[in-house]
Amino acid sequence: MWDTLATVRDLGRVQEIASVLVRYGFGDLVQRIGMAGALERAGRLLHIGGAGEASVLRLSPPERVRHALQDLGPTFVKLGQVLGTRVDLLPPDWIEALGRLQSRVPAAAIGAVRAQLEADLGDAPERVFARFDETPLAAASLAQAHRAWLHDGTPVVLKVRRPGIREVVEADLRLLARLAEIVQARAPDLRRYRPVDVVHQFESSLRNELDFARECRNAERIAGQFADDPRILVPRVYWQWTSERLNVQQMIDGVPAGDMAAIDAAGLDRHTLAMTGADVVMRMVFEHGLFHADPHPGNLFFMRDGRVAIIDFGMVGRLSPVLREQVARLLHGLVFQQPQAVCDVLLDWTDDPDVDELRLQSEIDGLVDEYRGVLLKDLNLGAMLGDVTGLLRRHGLMLPPDLALLIKALLTLEGLGRQLDPEFDMTGAAQPWLERLMWMRHSPRALASRGRRSLSGALDLMADLPRDLRRLLQSARRGRLRGQIEVTSLKAFGDQLNSAANRLTMGVVVAALVIGSSIVMNSVSGGAGNRWLMALGVVGFVSAALGGLWILLSIWRSGRRR
Repeated sequence: MWDTLATVRDLGRVQEIASVLVRYGFGDLVQRIGMAGALERAGRLLHIGGAGEASVLRLSPPERVRHALQDLGPTFVKLGQVLGTRVDLLPPDWIEALGRLQSRVPAAAIGAVRAQLEADLGDAPERVFARFDETPLAAASLAQAHRAWLHDGTPVVLKVRRPGIREVVEADLRLLARLAEIVQARAPDLRRYRPVDVVHQFESSLRNELDFARECRNAERIAGQFADDPRILVPRVYWQWTSERLNVQQMIDGVPAGDMAAIDAAGLDRHTLAMTGADVVMRMVFEHGLFHADPHPGNLFFMRDGRVAIIDFGMVGRLSPVLREQVARLLHGLVFQQPQAVCDVLLDWTDDPDVDELRLQSEIDGLVDEYRGVLLKDLNLGAMLGDVTGLLRRHGLMLPPDLALLIKALLTLEGLGRQLDPEFDMTGAAQPWLERLMWMRHSPRALASRGRRSLSGALDLMADLPRDLRRLLQSARRGRLRGQIEVTSLKAFGDQLNSAANRLTMGVVVAALVIGSSIVMNSVSGGAGNRWLMALGVVGFVSAALGGLWILLSIWRSGRRR
């Protein structure tokens, strides 16, 4: 597979990735997954011997991975940030390290930005807007923001996708997808991190982030959900200038959520702000099922009239009604000491048939028992969720991606809430929503609705049963009834037998060539006709030598793979 990667288009990037990994002390991984061998066969040198400087190797593994991702550019920085949301896969020190990945980079050349803006706007930005500021407000790995003013004096922000970034991202995504397959196949100790699933989630997330029109649709949908709530401000989108590569939104002139001094100077009530932010996120999650998945201080602003402004809807999570109900049951079970409910929800989420249910139940009983007798206001929801994700990692259970985003969002929100108000009680903020959802689940209307759905399903099953049985019996009479069983270990064993048979066949052919060529060479006694026999014997010996060399190389390579 690496040989397929080593094309003219991708070879340079493969070498760059391998070199960065080696520099940060991951040369062993480069060799195990075959990158080094592929580069050598392509004539590229990779110096693994002097891997990593002493100062680099003194860093912890999470820090070395963070620095490596930073050096590899925007796609890998975004990958690290997505991994930083997977609290079900990675321990806290990894989550903390990846959470410090910075996507801030030098701004793109203004000439390239202007050319792209003119193509998207249909004219020079100075003619479309009353004024355009060439100096970026901020520059990140995928985009940069510029300030402009409409002809009526309204300030707006132009979020411009970095010129040429899609081509770079697509090339890296292609490599990452193949790399994930190779790691999953060749590195058993990394298989539990589900590299193929993680890269698939990342691919979807990154492509969504590259579509700025999609981000604006998310913003408008959430704005519509809070149209009746005067405490929330979502920037207005100017659709006449918005496209896949550009979005134009209302400029938010508020106090950054992370600037405590400015919040105090503005005379804002920190406790009220923390409770408002928590209530908004709970409403997104439990009422609407569409939530801002990255509520860090850089995406939240506090207006001087007390409103909370939310920006950057590139990363959102979606919860179906079933998932919302399960999340409510999980949190309700944790808060009100119901371990069986917690266990049932986690088992609903896992697709692993080998999970040890008795051990899982025992650990959940112990976890919930630790909080027995603790007053509700003293419960730390972040710590409880951290305990649950630690339990998931120990059992090799994996959350659906949107649930991992939700847990990370709740942890981020609780951290910001405690920064605003040391007495902030996230559990108390969540309690009304949990009780409301649990009541709705057991209300007469909900019970009647579930009963109708169950009855309808049972009637449909009974109505279809005669037809399905008739088809089954017809298939059996015609000899078309089949069963398919696939055993992965037997398939691997069959592949090994097939490889051994191929080598044995080649060995027989080589032996026959050697014997036949020897007989031909011994029968040569001179003359023009015998010269042709001599040539035939030499060709036979050369073919036998090449065949023997192939057998030796095949045996050596299979030994290295083991």
